[in-house]
Amino acid sequence: MSSWRQYCGKFVAAIVVLLGILYAGDWAVFRIRLAHGTAYGSVEVDQFLASPLKGNKTEYDMVGSFQQACSRSIFPHEEKPACWWVKRHSTQWE
Repeated sequence: MSSWRQYCGKFVAAIVVLLGILYAGDWAVFRIRLAHGTAYGSVEVDQFLASPLKGNKTEYDMVGSFQQACSRSIFPHEEKPACWWVKRHSTQWE
């Protein structure tokens, strides 16, 4: 049983190290893109308002669209979400 715990511990440690290396590489590529002016992008996001009505019904109204600034990277950087994430979640509900 002890060898199983050691194996799991080494596996978790390896995953943490690999994620750290991936984040460091992503940060380095982001900094290079920042120096060249290509670190940020924008994605059009649609906003909808859900208003409750009588009888357990809901009315959905489109509020509008806006351009969401995002970082062209795997992870979010400088308080901007990653563009790939925003593209997949381009609808906001209020």
